[in-house]
Amino acid sequence: MLVCVFVRAPRLPTSVGLLGPAFIAAVAYVDPGNVATNVTAGATFGYALVWVVVLANAMAVVVQYLSAKLGIVTGQSLATHMGDTLPRPARLAYWLQAEGVAVATDVAEVVGGAVALSLLFDLPLLLGAVVTVVVSMAVLRVGDRFGQSTLERVVIGFLLLIAAGFTAGLFVAPPDPAGVAEGLVPRFDGTESLLLSSAIIGATVMPHVIYLHSGLTAGRLGVRGQRRTVAELLAATRVDVVVALLVAGTLNLALLLTAATSLAGKEGTDTLDGVHALMTSELGTGVALLFAVALLGSGLASTSVGCAAGAEVMQGLLHRRVPLALRRTVTVIPALVVLALGIEPARALVVSQVVLSIGIPFALLPLLWLTARRSVMGSWVNRPVTTAVAAVIAALVVALNLSLLVLTFA
Repeated sequence: MLVCVFVRAPRLPTSVGLLGPAFIAAVAYVDPGNVATNVTAGATFGYALVWVVVLANAMAVVVQYLSAKLGIVTGQSLATHMGDTLPRPARLAYWLQAEGVAVATDVAEVVGGAVALSLLFDLPLLLGAVVTVVVSMAVLRVGDRFGQSTLERVVIGFLLLIAAGFTAGLFVAPPDPAGVAEGLVPRFDGTESLLLSSAIIGATVMPHVIYLHSGLTAGRLGVRGQRRTVAELLAATRVDVVVALLVAGTLNLALLLTAATSLAGKEGTDTLDGVHALMTSELGTGVALLFAVALLGSGLASTSVGCAAGAEVMQGLLHRRVPLALRRTVTVIPALVVLALGIEPARALVVSQVVLSIGIPFALLPLLWLTARRSVMGSWVNRPVTTAVAAVIAALVVALNLSLLVLTFA
């Protein structure tokens, strides 16, 4: 029902070339953090948290459309709007929390890439992390040198690779339809299920991608030619967002269903190494290999997107642009520390997604406020029903985070 608010009788875009920005954002929705949380949820609770994945993806459609809409209509990103609105002390504080989210994102993506390289080539985790960072920088250079459209094609290629790896297990061991249907009924099963639910939402409705998507559309779709109207651009964006996040949501659900069908109740699912070993024994070497390759593609693509998002936030809030190589070097340090200390990668991934979930309101509430203001959006201001749906999403996220904190400390 959330999706239909934006896709009711959509018009096809005037050019396929208008599609693409949402696919860059969608890569972040299938990053290694999603892998860890969805596999852990399926292996621990079976089909019980299917509803969380479905709900999180529906929420993401709403949020990413509003972010893209803000960039198209105003020609500015969310971070730029906040940078122009907030006084300097508040702007610095806001930037610090956004950087904390960026660090949590880097931990998930770099650690995931390092684990994948370890599984595929037996590389030490620290060396794998360095390789992941270097390759992700090369991916970003593609966008800088050949333009955003070329980067979008590269990202779509990564998505196809990830899709092959994350869905292969479903063809070998199909899920139980009755179990999937039962999993659509909302419920929790103790504090751990609440933790995983928060992590799933944090890994799906990712705050740094909320900032990035508005920047992508402001820089590309926001430059409107004489034959392109705002209505045409928004119609294209609705299709772009729905299709891209439908792909991402399907992959997330496939991970959970594979774990619930083939890995539930088995020892070793608390680590990615263990998951890979179980996939080898339960689903075959081919499926396990595809999973490891997809995990690598996920880490490489998503860490590139994360770095671009961090640069967008810094530019918008501080009006300063730091070279990507320097920024990547600084923000990757926490991920290297996690690996050097020997912290279990899978647990680090899940915790990083909880941090992202806590950061969502700081991006979502300003987005809702700006897109609901006629002085900002003009005639393209949100309809009351759109604002109401977005407000419900924000309330759910805040309530979930408060419940998580209370139960954790209690």
